[in-house]
Amino acid sequence: MKGEKDLNILLKSMKPKHNIGDYVFCVVNDLTKINIDDIILFFKEKEGTTIIIKKELADHLKLDYSYISAWITLTVHSSLEAVGLTAAFSAALSEAGISCNVVAAFYHDHIFVPKESTEKAIEVLNGFSA
Repeated sequence: MKGEKDLNILLKSMKPKHNIGDYVFCVVNDLTKINIDDIILFFKEKEGTTIIIKKELADHLKLDYSYISAWITLTVHSSLEAVGLTAAFSAALSEAGISCNVVAAFYHDHIFVPKESTEKAIEVLNGFSA
């Protein structure tokens, strides 16, 4: 199953979806106490393993975090070879004063924005299909 590569089609059909909940980025050195099904993403870096999980779980596990975010999924199936999608939406969010942290997975792009900017971010992203 191939993803879409045409930037114009991607931008007009990305249909952002807000995944309900508050999400946080934490650094852990031991994943054995965390159920892998509760982890949205983990990425190994030499300094430690970054995980994205629900805030409630981080609080329960007493993990440190400094950024509470909303998770928005672009529902269009974008190709990993697509050129310009991340640049286009990150520039638009930047112009609106919204930071974003992007994860490109096989089927979709996922954007983590500050919790308080969720509605504005969705509005900005929906602007591409107008």
